[in-house]
Amino acid sequence: MKTTKAAKSTPVKPVAKKAAKKAAQKATAASGKATGVAKKATATIKKAAPAKTAAKKAAPAKTAASKKAAPAKTAASKKAAPAKTVAKKAAPAQAAPKKAIVESHAALVRRARRINRELAEVYPYAHPELDFENPFQLVIATVLSAQTTDLRVNQTTPGLFAKYPTPEDLAAANPEEVEEILRPTGFFRAKTKSVIGLSKALAEDFGGEVPGRLEDLVKLPGVGRKTAFVVLGNAFGRPGITVDTHFGRLVRRWQWTDETDPDKVEAAVGALFPKSEWTMLSHHVIFHGRRICHARKPACGACPIAPLCPAYGEGETDPEKARKLLKYEKGGFPGQRLNPPQSYLDAGGIPAPPLGAG
Repeated sequence: MKTTKAAKSTPVKPVAKKAAKKAAQKATAASGKATGVAKKATATIKKAAPAKTAAKKAAPAKTAASKKAAPAKTAASKKAAPAKTVAKKAAPAQAAPKKAIVESHAALVRRARRINRELAEVYPYAHPELDFENPFQLVIATVLSAQTTDLRVNQTTPGLFAKYPTPEDLAAANPEEVEEILRPTGFFRAKTKSVIGLSKALAEDFGGEVPGRLEDLVKLPGVGRKTAFVVLGNAFGRPGITVDTHFGRLVRRWQWTDETDPDKVEAAVGALFPKSEWTMLSHHVIFHGRRICHARKPACGACPIAPLCPAYGEGETDPEKARKLLKYEKGGFPGQRLNPPQSYLDAGGIPAPPLGAG
């Protein structure tokens, strides 16, 4: 019985081998298929690789473009840089001005009037800086003061009035002789025409007298509102605001107005003050503009109204350097009048020299 069982179990082994062989073959086939799939995948990756490589190749183009663009940007930056550098170098020449003041109309009125009070203490002797003895001389001198200094006019008018003391005399004058006298004032031909025409109008229409009304004065040749207010305020005692270059420049610096037209400046500033103060206000402002608050180099460090000025810092703020910028009596130099008022002399003012002296 044992021998029989052994005989029966012997054939099982080859069958198992065959099964194992078939399983191995199937596994090999499966492995082959997997290898094929892997190869296909590898091929796909290889095909995709060139695209990626192409992208890498494209990158240099971008880099090249960036490199090419970079110099242009750099060049622009380098070119623009000096302008910034120049601005930085220019800054020390003058301190940054104060920002615009935001204030109510009432606050503006208070500040403006305080400035005028301060200036009245600094210039108690303020006066028109044209020499004159009567309204006729004043109106002629004011017309001649256009495009020149009061000093030059004061040095010229003594010879003019010595030869032509009245409107009738100047109206009948030889233009060529008048031109020769007025030559030092500049624009002497146009000024000769104006003063002779003005004198004729006075002689023919006003009996040789200068009228004391604004509407009459502005009809005279060469006479505008500024000249008229100079005459009215200083020859007739009638208030008026004289808007010359100094006055307009300072009231804009002080932010009393931003107007540039003289008539609009006159109206804006006139609204801040009582009419009775207009004439002396004009003198105070003009004196300050000529002596301390200059157009190009304001002496901010020597300015008595610096705390009230929104433009403080536009000029020299160092007190010692600022004092060197002061003019006329403030700097110890002669004034513009050959015959100034006694109050000016008492304050240390020095008379101007006559034409040709020194």
